[in-house]
Amino acid sequence: MKIKPSPAIQAERDAVINALRPVVPMLAAMAGTHLEVVLHDVSRPQNSVVAIANGHISGRAVGSSVLEGPHGDKGFAAATRVISTRGAVHSVVDDYTTVTADGRTLKSASAIFRDASGVPFATLCLNADVSVFQATHAWLGQMLQPFRQAEAEAKPFVPATAAPQMDALMREIIGDAVQLAKMSKEEKIQAVREMQRRGLFIVKGGVQRAAAALQVSRFTIYNYMEELRRREGVQ
Repeated sequence: MKIKPSPAIQAERDAVINALRPVVPMLAAMAGTHLEVVLHDVSRPQNSVVAIANGHISGRAVGSSVLEGPHGDKGFAAATRVISTRGAVHSVVDDYTTVTADGRTLKSASAIFRDASGVPFATLCLNADVSVFQATHAWLGQMLQPFRQAEAEAKPFVPATAAPQMDALMREIIGDAVQLAKMSKEEKIQAVREMQRRGLFIVKGGVQRAAAALQVSRFTIYNYMEELRRREGVQ
């Protein structure tokens, strides 16, 4: 037989439930449409839902009963226990799994609120629909499988130190461009063109090394570059 609470206890319960009502849409707005937020008045199980957001997840609305909720709800099991210690000792049952009527898995948590006499009277429940994330995870796993296989088969890359690598590149560019068997002025200009094309002169020391390779002065290299600019301007 259910004992009717005293006016003071009922006032306490009403105050807590009214304080929790605006929390329901706030949590849902922050988390998105995949999270159902439900506030229950467990003193009236036949129509316990007093506030709900994203009710499409479980198919419930304000006025739905506790029987219409997801299967395996540990929060309601905890809410049926009356603790012996007097006082409003609230508790949380978190990170458990429930299942909707159509078989979707939900990640759930419940806060149980007790009045001054220790009787549970309200629960605030969160039910996250993880089916979308599970499907996305499976899809990403399939998409990434070829890349994971390629990574597993690839040989580890050991980068060379920056200075030796840069020095080798500069020597390669100059070597490819220069043929020192009594190069004519035009051949040297074309060598400078090739060095310039491959970016040698934007590197510190590039002009000096080109001059040494061509056996001319740095001033001559700049003259060749100016000559190339004039030619390109004419073209």
